[in-house]
Amino acid sequence: MALFFLEDLTYYAWHRASHEVRFLWAAHENHHSSERYNLSTALRQSWTTPLTTIPFWAWLPLAGFHPGMVLAASSWSLLYQYWIHTEAIVRLPRWFEAVWNTPSHHRVHHGANVQYLDRNYAGILIVWDRWFGTFEPEDERVRYGLTKNIPTHNPVYAAFHELVAVVRDAARAGSW
Repeated sequence: MALFFLEDLTYYAWHRASHEVRFLWAAHENHHSSERYNLSTALRQSWTTPLTTIPFWAWLPLAGFHPGMVLAASSWSLLYQYWIHTEAIVRLPRWFEAVWNTPSHHRVHHGANVQYLDRNYAGILIVWDRWFGTFEPEDERVRYGLTKNIPTHNPVYAAFHELVAVVRDAARAGSW
């Protein structure tokens, strides 16, 4: 039970960092690049995600959890998150929406609307967003995609264009 909560909190921290740290965003952005929201959106995962997740989850085995159990807990989280990528389910009972991440909460997360940016990072439990002040209810129609959408469906471009931009901007900076 402890691993369930700690892994879910770790997911929240990683997911929030993936929106706030540009290098991590470069690895995560393609998941948000779809202008449609359906189950296939859940499968738009970055090719570089394993490189960004290992540093976040490494503390769990160091804290005494067997690596296989950490992998299992991470897998449960990803399986849970598959079904919330849908517009087919409008709202669930209030008591459920108070604790669990739902399609409504996650639609907000995928929104490019200003009030929805950088909100609802939850994996399974929405309580982390409520506790850390990143929760936003779905109040208006969600506009999906990025604030500046990608002009192509090329998967290589979608996967790496922001990483290329980070490297370009770093080279132009002239100093640390």
